[in-house]
Amino acid sequence: EVQLVESGGGLVQPGGSLRLSCAASGFAFGRTDMSWVRQAPGQGPEWVSAINSGGRATYYTDSVKGRFTISRDNAKNTLYLQMNNLKPEDTAVYSCATGTSIAHMQGLDFLNRGQGTQVTVSS
Repeated sequence: EVQLVESGGGLVQPGGSLRLSCAASGFAFGRTDMSWVRQAPGQGPEWVSAINSGGRATYYTDSVKGRFTISRDNAKNTLYLQMNNLKPEDTAVYSCATGTSIAHMQGLDFLNRGQGTQVTVSS
């Protein structure tokens, strides 16, 4: 059974930082491209970032470029998202996800998606 369990969310002031983690199990994590997805209240999901299976290629939506960094530790089956200079518009539930390809995930076509962790950016 595929399991994706996110952690690390919380309440942070604008300009602050958070590091999200996603613990993966039940599939070949080291051979799977991964993404972070977010969903703000009352809105649809938004693809945020992706990383290829080896961790050498990373992709970001324009609104987070230069502020967020995706990474992974295949030995620990864990995906990360370092978020710096957070803004109120980053407030959302953040989930990790798998898909058949990074292009599919950018198009919000996922195979598996975790329950998510809440990130709230507010003063």
